[in-house]
Amino acid sequence: MNTVTTPQKSWPLRQPVIFLILAAMVWLGLYQTLLPGSEALVAALPVDRGSHLGGALQFFFYDTPKVLMLLTGVVFVMGMINSYFTPERTRALLAGRSEGVANVMAASLGIVTPFCSCSAVPLFIGFVQAGVPLGVTFSFLISAPMVNEVALTLLFGLFGWKVALLYLGLGLSVAIVAGWVIGRLKMEAYLEDWVRDMPKTSAQFDDAGTTLADRIQAGFSAVREIVGKVWPYILGGITLGALIHGYVPEEFMASFMGKEAWWSVPLAVLMGVPMYTNAAGVIPIVQALLAKGAALGTVLAFMMSVIALSLPELIILRKVLKLRLIPTFVAVVSGGILLVGFVFNAVL
Repeated sequence: MNTVTTPQKSWPLRQPVIFLILAAMVWLGLYQTLLPGSEALVAALPVDRGSHLGGALQFFFYDTPKVLMLLTGVVFVMGMINSYFTPERTRALLAGRSEGVANVMAASLGIVTPFCSCSAVPLFIGFVQAGVPLGVTFSFLISAPMVNEVALTLLFGLFGWKVALLYLGLGLSVAIVAGWVIGRLKMEAYLEDWVRDMPKTSAQFDDAGTTLADRIQAGFSAVREIVGKVWPYILGGITLGALIHGYVPEEFMASFMGKEAWWSVPLAVLMGVPMYTNAAGVIPIVQALLAKGAALGTVLAFMMSVIALSLPELIILRKVLKLRLIPTFVAVVSGGILLVGFVFNAVL
């Protein structure tokens, strides 16, 4: 007699609660060893710790595992949470809402949804088909890459809760206001014709129940997908940050991106737009710039422009937007980012 055997689940899926507790304990234990470990590595090398090279190496040895551990932990947890927020559910939550309220909801949903600039076109089309207003769609598309869980967690881990909350408030404000302004401009006519002519669909989702083991599996999948994609950007950002930390004089950076240089904020935005990276790659650079005397408002403006106004995203959006709408989008978002930079340079 032939018997059918079902695949044996791995231990984390058979004992999900115990796995989560043990994983958290191991993660915290390893995290506590990062600083002394980085100092021990530099001490073992034939390098003077007080030299430029010694400072750069310690920065690299400490930040690389720190950022990767923070990223892996938060992506795993958010992968579990994101199993609730499929594109279908997100569209359903936003469809039929009035503007203003919908802009706030869309920007807030951007924090907990795992979408980046590469998802811009399919998300944009899905939102338009579901009847989500254009301005509300832009609030979501601005917030999702800029104010996501990766950015907030890394900011909290590297700079503390005050900077993380500051960035959260600023990013949400830019996304909400920029989306509302674009909605008030009534620029639906500048969608590509094939997008406007697509048949409307009902915004529905299937709320099938899932177990804790399923959510853990979703967390593992998110780590493989997201961390597997962004780790080269992380290493590049940390390497550049280490060079800035070790070799760039504080006086130079303070004069270049300090409060006294009024032109530093618009220059930071102009520098950020052509760059193609994400929060995980740019935050180590931000950390090094602040340590060298750059002004917080200028650095936040640079970070926001890199994440929210990347050139590749604009190229992708050109597939669904007519040419006139893209400069409008850039101008509105840039205006919000510039205001953020100038205000916080003035008050901090």
